[in-house]
This record gives sequence, structure tokens and C-alpha cells, in this order.
Amino acid sequence: MEPFINPRVKEIEISGIRKIANLVAQMPGAVTLTIGQPDFPTPQHILDAAKRAIDDNRTVYTANAGLLELRQAAAGWVHAKYGQSYDPVSEVLVTVGATQALEISLLTLLEEGAEVILPAPVYPGYEPLVRLCGGTPVLVDTSSTGFRMTADLLREHLTDKTRVVILGYPSNPTGRILEADDLRQLAELLRSKNVVVISDEIYSELVYEGQHRSIALEPGMREKTIVINGLAKSHSMTGWRIGFTFAPAAITQQMIKVHQYHVTCTSSISQYAALEALTGGPDDALPMREEYRKRRDYSVDRLRAMGLELANIPEGAFYLFPSIRPTRMGSEAFSYRLLEEQKVGVVPGNAFSRYGEGHIRLSYAYSMPQLEEAFNRMERFLQSLA
Repeated sequence: MEPFINPRVKEIEISGIRKIANLVAQMPGAVTLTIGQPDFPTPQHILDAAKRAIDDNRTVYTANAGLLELRQAAAGWVHAKYGQSYDPVSEVLVTVGATQALEISLLTLLEEGAEVILPAPVYPGYEPLVRLCGGTPVLVDTSSTGFRMTADLLREHLTDKTRVVILGYPSNPTGRILEADDLRQLAELLRSKNVVVISDEIYSELVYEGQHRSIALEPGMREKTIVINGLAKSHSMTGWRIGFTFAPAAITQQMIKVHQYHVTCTSSISQYAALEALTGGPDDALPMREEYRKRRDYSVDRLRAMGLELANIPEGAFYLFPSIRPTRMGSEAFSYRLLEEQKVGVVPGNAFSRYGEGHIRLSYAYSMPQLEEAFNRMERFLQSLA
């Protein structure tokens, strides 16, 4: 059956995150810091709303774009939180998680050979989707700027074929955010270009100092930006698969066609749960964020005590991306030996493109006892290397 498989599918690989996470799951006694999934339960009021939706038999198709009241709530949420203004009727879509939002955005925008610029190290879910859509990923090494995409770096990679720039901030894997000056300079560069920005803001509620700001708010950028957000990280709803796109009506009108033929609509029960999340718990992320802050500070202290350096203290999300270069080991060799010898799961940096080599990614979306045990084991591993 090999000849019948789409060559683009054969060329992509399973995410490096999932590869090692699957190994950890098969190892008794292993401690994992691999998956970026909140360890908090979905808030009870959201669970109750989903149960009511089931009891009320709200199990039929919704509008392709999603429940209007949910789109209204989502538009109200991003306006109240971040000052973003979108018409819920014509500029908001409810998607099956932020991943499907990204996919329909790329399918709507890309032609064969169109270039998509990605700041690297980069979340491994972007590049395969670009390739499946017939696009060409263009990776930008951001190590020289502390893992921030800057206008100077972007300028070097823009060509006549550039159609999309993806900005995923707060960043997975580095925890970096873009400052106001970064956004202003990027907007000044892109405003006159025939380029659309996809701004992946799924970690927007997990910014530790100040408030998240979107490039869509910069003058001239709203009409050429697709903002992606969702409830997986803010409300600990990863398995509910609720995402959103916020984009000008002309773009949204085209995206809804792709969305319709992909999934018809998002799960009705998940949509009613999401409606409760945004109307009954718009600030549900705040206590989680404070706990993540404590875990971040503890994790940074432990890593530094072990001699592992960080280019930055994460300003958002819940990841650390320390350098392992002092060990003179590749990121895969380090990660697999750590798993084999001390039963600790971390993600090799090269899972986030070749520009992540020399690093590992750790998620601190785990309990303090689990973090403490993982770092104790990691410390023993590093001592054994010395």
C-alpha cells in the first residue's frame, strides 16, 4: 500500500515530544516533565455545565462557526482581557482546539510553495502542518536575541514568497514573550507587506509580569492578523478541544468553508462547557498562574544550582529551556540517558527544530513533589556525568 500514501504524510514524523512521552508512559516509576498539560482539574462549574448540557440533550449540530452565544462570550473575553475587538457573528470561529484553528488558517492562506516564517526553537506542531498544506517552512534562529523574534531577524528572511509569519508567544518551548517595542517594530516592518500574521496566543493568560499584548493591536495589523486562542491552558481544558480564531471578516468567511468540511462543528457539549468557562470563570486561570509562578521560581533555582544555564527566566507559559552544552552531550543522548538511568522524562531540544539542539525542555505544569523528585534525580544524573 506504500505507493498510495501521500508523500507529504510520509515525510513528516511523530512529534519528538510524544516520542519520549510515550516511552516515559511505559516505564514504571518514571517521573515526567514532558507534556505541557495543566495538572489542575477542569473547574467544577465547567464540569457541571457540561453535565447539564448532556441532561438537556444538547447533543445536536451547532452552527458551523459555533454557538453564537459562545462566540459572543469569546469576543467579550478577549476584549475585556486584551482590548481586542471582534464581531462575534463574522469574525470569530469556534474550532477543535488551537491546533485545528492553526490548520484551517494555513489551509486558507497557503498556495504551493508559499513560505511561512517560524521563530526557532519552535513548537513542533507548526512545521508539519505547513508542509501538509504545501507550504515551505522558513526557520529563523532566535538564539542571538534571547529567543525573541525581532524585526531585524525577520527582515533577513522575508522574500517575495513569504505569505505567513507565525508568532507563538508566550513561547513553547522557551517561555519568552514579545515586549511592546518588539511588537511595534515587527508591525512597522510587516504593515506594508503582503503577509498575514498568525498569532498563536494560547498561553495568553499565563504571563507572569504585566499583561499579554497581541500584535493585532498594533496600527494597521488587525486587518492582516489571525489571532488563535483557546481554553486548554487557561481553564485546564486540554481534552475538551476548544479553540478560537479571531480574524477580519474577509478572512473568516473563507476559513469557515475549510472548517465546515473538516469537522462540521466543534462538539456541542464542549461548546456549552466553554460558554460557562468564559461567562462563569473568566479569571479561572489566575490561581493556576500564581502556582505556576512558584513552580517556575523553584525550578529555575534548582536548575541553576545544578549548573544548567537559562537564556531567560520564562515570562509566560510553563516551560524551561535550559542549556545542556556544559555536558558536551547532544539533546537526544542526554534525554534518553536521563530517562534510562534516573527515570526522568524531559524533551530533547532538537524536537523544536535544529535550533533547539544543546537544550532540553522541561514543563513545570506538575506538582511540587513531582518537580522536587525529578530535579533530585536529575541532579544525581549530572553528578554521575561529572
